[in-house]
Amino acid sequence: MENENFEEFLQYCQQRIEKKLGCVLAEHKDSSSRLHETISYSVLSGGKRLRPTLAYAAAEALGGITKDTDLVSVSVEFIHTYSLIHDDLPSMDNDSLRRNKPTCHIVFGEALAILAGDALQTMAFQQLTKLNRVKPELSLRLIACLADAAGDRGMVKGQAIDVASVNQKLTLEKMQLMHRKKTGAMIHASIIMGALSTGQATPLQLKALDNYGSSIGLAFQVKDDILDVIGDTKIIGKKAGSDQALNKATYVKLLGLNGAKEKILELHASAVNALSIFDEDAKQLRAIADYIISRKF
Repeated sequence: MENENFEEFLQYCQQRIEKKLGCVLAEHKDSSSRLHETISYSVLSGGKRLRPTLAYAAAEALGGITKDTDLVSVSVEFIHTYSLIHDDLPSMDNDSLRRNKPTCHIVFGEALAILAGDALQTMAFQQLTKLNRVKPELSLRLIACLADAAGDRGMVKGQAIDVASVNQKLTLEKMQLMHRKKTGAMIHASIIMGALSTGQATPLQLKALDNYGSSIGLAFQVKDDILDVIGDTKIIGKKAGSDQALNKATYVKLLGLNGAKEKILELHASAVNALSIFDEDAKQLRAIADYIISRKF
């Protein structure tokens, strides 16, 4: 795939992960289960598939995509989907639109939405029990990486800070902590897990990817905050201005629109610089950094 441009690579990754997600869901299919229908509705509703793409791009930078990379990619997408289902609930952000479709709880009710999220979380870890190309100790490392990123030291912690920040004035440091956890942790984990899935990652390479992941994880959230102000609901797939309506702490609110735009350029430069130890095999990781700051949705 070394000659592919980013659009071709993104399409390849999206098609590959869609196929893998469909196969896993088919294994769990129960025609009499409303729960399975709820899970499938959320998982197969489209989206950028950024986290699997990052896993695939990291693996490609370190020697190539493997079947274990597929398992890692499915696991991070399951966690991401579960987080979106729960994030949209009335007790959280109370959103009615996601990816230009009614949110899970709007279609299936709040109880089934909660259960679908719970199921996807366990299904994510189930995928990592199937790893067979990496050594057992590396399998355990991958499981621990996902647990740290998704749990009370990562995404869930960030969400808890977010819930507590409504109508509160946060410092830049506190807001960055919130977003490094809520959004950045799973983006970062996708990169590291993709690299580890090859079984070839060196400590130096992982350190570089750690820095890259930290920068683009935060950049992704800054861009989200900008799109909440200037984006179009039909394009971004969810209600524009929802953060403002909830009086949430955002980079735009704290830094101003121009300040947020300057911040994202700083983070982009940091991400690209972190990849300086890699050769052309990391071109898709560099392209993803460009994509994150220029995306319209």
